[in-house]
Amino acid sequence: MSSLKITLAVLILCGLSACSLFEPFVDRRRNAGAQDISRLYVGKSKPSAPAVCYNGLWTDKQTLQNLADAECKKHKTGTHAEWVKKTSFSCKLFLPSHAYYKCVK
Repeated sequence: MSSLKITLAVLILCGLSACSLFEPFVDRRRNAGAQDISRLYVGKSKPSAPAVCYNGLWTDKQTLQNLADAECKKHKTGTHAEWVKKTSFSCKLFLPSHAYYKCVK
């Protein structure tokens, strides 16, 4: 296989994967082997305090609010989320900001 074909294949694969690089997400990672509930979650998001990673250039506040509200309802810790604060350069490369919320009734 020529280097041109390999380069084109890599560019196509990178282009296809780039579509998902800018989608905001709830920063909730799990420590799979943890027995203690306090060590189960290692991301910034907790059941009563969602944290959403996003890029301010592509994501509007309503999308962030919807993600946080859904997280509160999923864990039954509140009916909606209230914005607390924002930090920059604390998440991933293409999604550098965190939006912190707290679940309220």
